[in-house]
Amino acid sequence: MSDPEELRERLTSQQYHVACEGGTEPPFDNEYWDNKEPGVYVDVVSGKPLFSSNAKFDSGTGWPSFFEPIDPDEVVEVEDTSLGMRRVEVRSKTADTHLGHVFPDGPEPSGLRYCINSAALRFIPESDPEGI
Repeated sequence: MSDPEELRERLTSQQYHVACEGGTEPPFDNEYWDNKEPGVYVDVVSGKPLFSSNAKFDSGTGWPSFFEPIDPDEVVEVEDTSLGMRRVEVRSKTADTHLGHVFPDGPEPSGLRYCINSAALRFIPESDPEGI
């Protein structure tokens, strides 16, 4: 991960808490949960593309949900036993950013639901291909 001081200056306090400290933002009160615009979601720390709007779906959870990442090698799965339960945390490979969790209750074709914090992402609209 990048230098913590540099990240504290570059990210909002919410982004830092989620991406670097493993926090979670509130459901239905985050930037991208209801975003329907076409584009790409990138890692807020590294800028690496993570998810496409083509894989986004409404899971009803209040967080952006995707059925697959753009590059499966860039999204790393880690066992999470916090909060007294077993979950699978997802982190970005390049920056080790905490993204959210993945669950086996998503739609086809993968059957997975990547439940991702908006604060860990930056959205690049399809109309702005230079933004990546």
